[in-house]
Amino acid sequence: MKDNSQTVIKAICVFVKDGKTLASKGVDEKKGETFYRGIGGSVHFRETSEDAMRREVKEELGCDAENLELLTVAENIFTYDGENRHQIVFLYKADLSNKDLYKKDKIRIVEPYSEFDAEWVPIDDILSGKAILYPSLDWSEVLNKIS
Repeated sequence: MKDNSQTVIKAICVFVKDGKTLASKGVDEKKGETFYRGIGGSVHFRETSEDAMRREVKEELGCDAENLELLTVAENIFTYDGENRHQIVFLYKADLSNKDLYKKDKIRIVEPYSEFDAEWVPIDDILSGKAILYPSLDWSEVLNKIS
């Protein structure tokens, strides 16, 4: 197993509608695991986590994050595709400025180096373990506060 020797800072946002949260779908080929991750990405050098969150939402969803509020900061140590990783995650909640996105079941996200789908995942599926949502933390505490 390979180690990624860097600790990466991430900013992830939770958007909620009708008992669901918006998350991108991913697959870990080595584990054979399908999982979800909130909208967001890396915090650049000399960028605050809030600025990164606003930039990532704009890049991924083409709209602004309104009423942005920091929920928690979590440390995430995990293995992905056979590589050990370490992240510090700033977890936010917000509302989407483009209200039409709340009406879509899936949203296609196109970035310079990847394309993927985001979808509204039932919070009950996450809390029951039927759907895996990363980063690893106590999602019941976080989602029950905002749903």
